[in-house]
Parts: sequence; structure tokens; C-alpha cells
Amino acid sequence: MKWFVLFELVAFSDCTVIIPLMKVKIMRNTLSEKDMLNNFQKEHAYRLSQISSLGSNITIRLLRNIMEMLYVGNITIGIPPQELQVIFDTGSSDLWVPSHSCTSTTCSTQVRFKHLESSTFQSTQKTFSIAYGSGSMKGFLAYDTIPTGDLVSTDQRFDLSMAEYGCEGVTFAIPIFDNLKHQGAISEPAFAFYLSKVKGSVVVFGGLDHCYYKGEPNWIPLTHVGDWRVHTDCISMKRQVIACSGDCEALVDTGTSLILDPRRLINNMQTSPAPRHRVSRIPGPNSLTLSLIAHYVSCFAVNILPSIIFTINENTVSTSTETWILGGVFLRLYFSLFNRGNDRVFLSQTV
Repeated sequence: MKWFVLFELVAFSDCTVIIPLMKVKIMRNTLSEKDMLNNFQKEHAYRLSQISSLGSNITIRLLRNIMEMLYVGNITIGIPPQELQVIFDTGSSDLWVPSHSCTSTTCSTQVRFKHLESSTFQSTQKTFSIAYGSGSMKGFLAYDTIPTGDLVSTDQRFDLSMAEYGCEGVTFAIPIFDNLKHQGAISEPAFAFYLSKVKGSVVVFGGLDHCYYKGEPNWIPLTHVGDWRVHTDCISMKRQVIACSGDCEALVDTGTSLILDPRRLINNMQTSPAPRHRVSRIPGPNSLTLSLIAHYVSCFAVNILPSIIFTINENTVSTSTETWILGGVFLRLYFSLFNRGNDRVFLSQTV
């Protein structure tokens, strides 16, 4: 099957749970000037567990598009509930929130979790440290109750950040779904995303919602159980292969905004007008500095640019070490469902 791309949750039981995702504008030029395009270099922890099929009980949450880079939604933690903003990220297995005790400059601009005010909070003596391309954090492991729509994840494990460096306080919420599945709170272990350029973005827990897509479902098996990578035959433009000749993999990642390539794809794109590029320096783990090359084209030129075609195959075996990341700019074209029961991803054009 072929996917054409121009550059550019829900719980199960007897009903569906939908979490809204809302969109806001971003100061893209300002972020570039300050070398803050750090989300493009976020390292991914591929530690997601197994998958299943769909059911009738669905929970939907609205999402909000932050800076045209990230889609976020709200969850609550503790009793009484405290609301925090999170990314529902298929590229990470970590759920962490900033603690009210965090004194880092980054924490001071965030809504922080006041764990002493939660009657269901359970602390542990275990510490954690996470390093992303955009920064790092450290703190300790904890457990608490996390309601998600009509669903309640009890004894939910999460990381409570006590110090953050450059991570801008973003949390990742997919582990909540895993816990709900293990506790039998959902009948079908699947979640789905509808990502829009405008309002109406949602994450659905519990199955397919036919209101968000058209046509027949396209099921794509995963190449590895434990993450969301699929086999890709090639990437072409103007009927010529420009990347991934013969074999590569693509990670379907709701926590990344762009299409990220491991090679210099842009050098193979003979387009007019030619894309401009900007080099940004960002802090990396272990005191390293990472370089990010971001390419831009004028908004007025988008409609005359050629299509880039991703030929995604139903092959479940891949020997390639080349992995692409298909982020929001790709996923906005499709309603995507992640099935932990049958180890597959569903993609279908949005309505």
C-alpha cells in the first residue's frame, strides 16, 4: 500500500472514551533563534508492551496542538484529582510529571503535582534518571490513582521529577493505557488518534471510531513486538526512489512533530524553490551538544511541491538498521489506531 505525504484514547468496556486534543499556535521563528527546537531530537525508549484487538467501549480525550509541534491533552492524578497536561506519546514508555518540590527553573513555569495533597499517593525509595536529546531529569518512582474519562487506573506507576534540565516539563501518558489493560478496565487493548491542523483532535481509548476516517481499514503488522515500527519498501518522489531503497523501518510516533530521517534526504530532493535550512545547537545527554538541521520551505510553495510517497509494506521481517520517524505531519493525514492484541497499526484517511 502507498501513503502520499506532502511535507509539511479511548477505554473499552461497553462504551468509548474520547480525550480531546486542542491546538494552539507556536512562535516557530523565536524557538529557532533560541536553539529550542529540541523536541526533534528526543530519544525514544522502545519498551512498549504487547498489543490486542478492538472492542466496543471507547474513551475519547481532546488533544491540543502546542507550537504546531506537539499534541497534548489533560489527565488528572490523585484523590482529590489534580489536572496536568501530557503528551500521549507512542514513542516513549515513560510517564513522568513535575513535582511541586522541584526547584529547577523549568519546573517553575509548569503546573506541578502536589503529591502531599493526594490521599492515594504512594512513594517509593527507587530513584530514576532519564536523558533525552532535549535535556534530562531525575527524581523518584511513585504510585497513585489516575482517572481517564470514565476509567480509573489504580496503583499507576509514574516518575515524579524533582529536577529538570531543558525538558520543558512534558509528560508522556501511554503507560496509563497499559495499566488499564492489565487491570482489565478495557475490553479491547487498542487506542487511536485523530490529529487535526485545527480544532477537534482526539485520542480514543477502546477501539475504532468510524466518525474520523473513510474507506477500508489498512492494517499494517509491526516488525517488532514492543514498539510501533512498520516495514517500508521505499520512499519516492517524481517516480524515483530517493530513500529507503529496498528495505527500512518507520516508527509511527505521536510524540514527534515532523518526519525525521536518518540520512540527508533533503539532498536528494530536487525541488524548486529549494528548501532553506537552519542549524540549531541543543543540549544533549552527558554534557554533549547536538546539532539539528531543520529544513523549511515557504508556505506559499507547499501546493506546488511534488508528493513524497511512502510505500509501506505488510512484511513483518526487516533486516534494515535504517529507521525513519513518522510524526504529526504524517499522522495528520490519517486516523491511526494502535492495536496491542494483534501487533499491528491501522491507518486510514481522515474524513
